[in-house]
Amino acid sequence: MDFKHDILPLKNIIFRTALRIILNREEAEDIVQDTLMKLWERRDELQKVENLEAFALTMARNLAIDRKEKMDNQHVSFDDEVHDRMDEGLGGTDSSLMHQETTSFIADIINALPEKQRTVLQLRDIEGKSYKEIADVLSISESDVKVTLFRARNEMKEKILQKKSLFL
Repeated sequence: MDFKHDILPLKNIIFRTALRIILNREEAEDIVQDTLMKLWERRDELQKVENLEAFALTMARNLAIDRKEKMDNQHVSFDDEVHDRMDEGLGGTDSSLMHQETTSFIADIINALPEKQRTVLQLRDIEGKSYKEIADVLSISESDVKVTLFRARNEMKEKILQKKSLFL
């Protein structure tokens, strides 16, 4: 097991998984570092791991969920940076603004999904993982992965159709 060739290439998928759960770039970067540190500390045990990627993603997912719960219990403050970013697209073209609004709308829908649905949706539709790989990462059955993905997609479809009906 070579850490540089076997573990480090997983950092991007670990980051995307953590970001999808925690919705905070800096925290997701910290989770990547924590996950890599934990994997380094367990490097002697990793020879016994059947699916290293699933093991690493499970570890990252657990760290992200713990961190999210901790963040949710803290007081939320207004962030000027968020308000400043809202005005960034106002100087662009109509199509650019429409693209930004659409992207933001889709991101809001995904972020509003329950954590399990968000994670399954990301791993399947964005990362391209198989049902089995997702089941291994989340420690659930493949049929549960399919049901969760179906529900997530239906929820997104409903929200999009609701928005569309407002403009018709």
